[in-house]
Amino acid sequence: MKRRMMLAALLLAGPTGQAVAQTVTATPTVTVSDAWARATTSTARVGGVFLTMKASGAEDRVVSASSPVAETIELHETIRDGNVMRMREVPRLIVSANEPTVLKPGAYHIMLIGLKRPLNRGETFELTITFEKAPAVTTTVTVQAAGSGSASGHHRH
Repeated sequence: MKRRMMLAALLLAGPTGQAVAQTVTATPTVTVSDAWARATTSTARVGGVFLTMKASGAEDRVVSASSPVAETIELHETIRDGNVMRMREVPRLIVSANEPTVLKPGAYHIMLIGLKRPLNRGETFELTITFEKAPAVTTTVTVQAAGSGSASGHHRH
């Protein structure tokens, strides 16, 4: 019996003879849904993408995005500066594990800069979002009418 216990102890010990404890942490995953953009004019050089994200497992952060339709993509927020609404770049966007993170007009959004072509209503394009911890997600963005305020194309007046 003593030999079996000693053998078990040696098998559980690491190369230095000390017991090794392993910590396993699950990589969070992020789901992306309802991705849409407003149609642009033929001369527009910028556009915006709006969508919903939800992290499972733990909070995460969007660190970048890319798409074949734009030269550069930035993460933006819209802020009120006195009586003027302004957009500014943010380095990361938090994706909550407890509730959906909604990117929408007049709030956080993904800015397409240096459009390579106009975004025409009814078209789709791919957008890849890179997170701090979760694997990158590629989603299909649907282009809505220029005045749209939601993924369904309906908006409030």
